[in-house]
Order: sequence, then structure tokens, then C-alpha cells
Amino acid sequence: MLNSRSADHDDLRTGTGPWCASATRPRGRQLTENLRCDVAIVGGGITGALLAEHLTAIELDVVLIDREQEGLGSTAASTAMLQWEIDLSLRDLSALYGFELAAQIYRLSAKSVAGLAALVRSHALPCRFAPRRSIYLSAGEAGPRELRDEAELRGRAGLPGDFVEQRALLDSFGFNRPAAIVSPGSAEADPLRLCHALIEVASRRGARLIRDEALAFDGTARSAGVRLASGHVIEAAHVVLATGYVMPEIVPANLHRISSSWAIATVPQSAPVLWPGRALVWEASEDYCYCRTTAENRIVFGGEDEAFSDPERRETLGPRKRQALLDRLHALIPQASLELDFFWSGAFGETEDGLPLIGRVPGHPRLLAAYGYGGNGISFSFLASRVVGDLVRDREQRWFRAFAIDRTSPN
Repeated sequence: MLNSRSADHDDLRTGTGPWCASATRPRGRQLTENLRCDVAIVGGGITGALLAEHLTAIELDVVLIDREQEGLGSTAASTAMLQWEIDLSLRDLSALYGFELAAQIYRLSAKSVAGLAALVRSHALPCRFAPRRSIYLSAGEAGPRELRDEAELRGRAGLPGDFVEQRALLDSFGFNRPAAIVSPGSAEADPLRLCHALIEVASRRGARLIRDEALAFDGTARSAGVRLASGHVIEAAHVVLATGYVMPEIVPANLHRISSSWAIATVPQSAPVLWPGRALVWEASEDYCYCRTTAENRIVFGGEDEAFSDPERRETLGPRKRQALLDRLHALIPQASLELDFFWSGAFGETEDGLPLIGRVPGHPRLLAAYGYGGNGISFSFLASRVVGDLVRDREQRWFRAFAIDRTSPN
């Protein structure tokens, strides 16, 4: 078996966000003997939870492994802005891969958010899920002309959304920017509640939750295996790695890098302070900030990303980043109270082309992985669960190649 490389939850996030665990948290158990199953999932965050729900729905025997409480790693650091728009604009993605493939990827992302909404409704998951529009604000070098071109390209791809000029944007939402694209089809949720609710559904279907650390993996034999810190081994037809933002060494990382991000959550605001419809808001620039509201009328505001993963450096930069976020929040929403209840930071994985890494680990046909989600963590997690569900049943589709772990760099 190949050894894994893991990170402490403290390496993945610093501070605490506004999210609440469900009343009935998942209860993992210690193994007393070796196990066999159809699929062993390593990682009990939102990706692992979505995988467990989907794989049990298609009647596979699932074991979910996490060394600590499920959801308290990267998932707890998420701002849970469930957008179908991805980090690269449709125009930039088209420049890399051609319009037809780029448009298909955008439509798949939109379908993923719609699928997640349907899943939440079908199980009545108590996760404070709410459909939202998104507002893509002009910023940096992306002015009205660039946003108008992007809106037209999206229309050609069959994607919803309207180009909005400054006066209408200010009148409708209170944001004083030269232009924006306003689109339906996004959503927000409490990521921790969503994670726990999904695991509860999977558990009722028979998924087994194991509290242990995965030390090594083997996906080259007729069956796959996971060796645990307890000394026990889980044998499976397939093993899926969903360990957050730090990839084990056996997963190629040519396109992948780890960055850090910071976020704040204000005290509850009075209703007139919040923008109509409480849309998800983000900026059309490389160094973008983003914001949403919560059920308690807080404003969650994040960004100030930097391309490093060191937790000590992230913590050292905390006071400066906190003030920078407050300044940017005040510039966007001057009437908002800047008193904070929460400040936190976390590591996240991203790729050169803005697309996730989902699929088989090269050289290990029974080992699959899902990483590199960038700003679309939960949306791409849902997509990953469907791709993996097809791969473990040998139902590969041509478009899977766009997310392949061993795809070549576009540069």
C-alpha cells in the first residue's frame, strides 16, 4: 500500500464560522475487525457526505472514514455560496478549451446546483438551504463592455442571466458599480448542517461510519484497500479519496495548488441594510471578494486570497486580512454595521483552469479522488458524487475527461 499525506484540521482552517452542527451529529465507531464493502470513502466532509448519500442511493455498500468529527475540517470553513458560475469566466474558459466544451462545463455546473436543490427538497434536509440569484459585479479590468460580452456568450450557451447597467444596479440592489450580470439558479446553505444531514440519510441506508485515520491506500489489485491507524484494513471494490484541500502524495498535483482565504461574519443586520433578494454577490476580477447573508441576517464576506497554505502564516496575516475585508465590505455596503461575530480562515485547493480534479487516480484503477474545487466547493462536490457513481459502475462519459486528474495543463 502507498502511504498517504494528511493534514490536521487545524491546518485546514483557523477560527470559527457561523455554521451550526445538526442536533444529531453523526456517530462514528472504532473498528474491532477488518471490513469489506463496495466503496470506502476517505473523508467525512461535504464531498464525502454527498458521495455517501449518492452511492447508498444506488444501493452500494459504503464505509465512510474520518479520523475526527465529520464536517469539522474544510467544510466548516466554507462560506457555502452554491454557485454554478465558476472561477474562470465563460470567455476565459472558452479560450482554453473552446466554446463548446466550456459551455458544456458551465451547463453541468448549473445542473449540479439544481440537482443539489432537488436533493435537499426530496429529503427535507434541515440545512437552511435557500435559492438565490447571483450578482457578478464589474471590478478591476472587467468593466461594462467585458461583462456585456460575457453575458452575450452565456446567452449563446443557453445560460440564464441579464446584463445590468449602473443605474439599474443601484436602484435594484444598492450596489454602486458600473455594471453587473444578474443570474438565477444559485443557492446558499449552512454547510455543516448539510453535511450532517446527508450523512444521516446515508447512515439510515446502511452506510457505516468509522472513526479512524487512513494511513495507506492500494488501488492496483483486484480489490482496493485502506490501512487504518488502528491496524485494521478495509477492503473495497473501490476507494474514493475526499480528504479536503490537502491531497495525498499518490494523487498527481500538476494542476493543483493550495491557497488561503479569509472570511468575516457580521452581527445580525437590520433588514433595511440587506440588499433585495439577498443574492450571492461576487466580483469579476482575479482577486475577487464575495458575500452572502445568513438566516440570522448576518453578512458573510470573504476573499483576500493568497497562494500559500502554511497555517502559521495564515494566522499571522489574520489581523491585516480582517481589516482589509472590513474595508471592502464598507466600500460595497456603506450602511452595514462592521461589528463582527465571527472571523475565520481556511485553505482551499484550486487548479490552473478553474476546473476540479475528479476521477481515477492514474496507475490505480480502483482508487478515485475528488479535489481542486476552487470557489465552487459544494457545487463541484455534488458533480463529483455523480461522476464517481458512474465510474464505480463503469459508466464513463466523454465529458469526464474535462475533469480528469491526469489531464494536461492548458498552458
